[in-house]
Amino acid sequence: MQIKAFRSRAAFTLVEIMIVVAIIGLLAAIAVPNFVRSRETAQLNSIYNNLRLVDGFKDQWALENRKPSNASPATEDLAPYFKNGKFPTPVVGETYELGPVNESSRATLPPNVTLIGNPGPFTAEGPVNAEF
Repeated sequence: MQIKAFRSRAAFTLVEIMIVVAIIGLLAAIAVPNFVRSRETAQLNSIYNNLRLVDGFKDQWALENRKPSNASPATEDLAPYFKNGKFPTPVVGETYELGPVNESSRATLPPNVTLIGNPGPFTAEGPVNAEF
């Protein structure tokens, strides 16, 4: 007498697959906005850092060249202080306004760019007078 071997199939049911897909979709819906916010915060922090560097280099330029605190350096005047003599690369296409030594520099974002991370001395419409 022969005993038939019962072969069981290891497979997932449609309901199990749908549950896994729903969980993955839920996790993606939670994670994606956080990634976008993190990217915007990193861009904003990079712009802040560029502004901080420019202000420090303006102070250094004024001290080394014995300029008054209301003197306004040109970008070319600050070139020796930047790495390889190049102004910081714009992060999102912003433009930097140097201004006088005794005032903070400002960044102006392009009209179609809005960074939500932190409030700062810049908006999509133009610079905002704010000290940081």
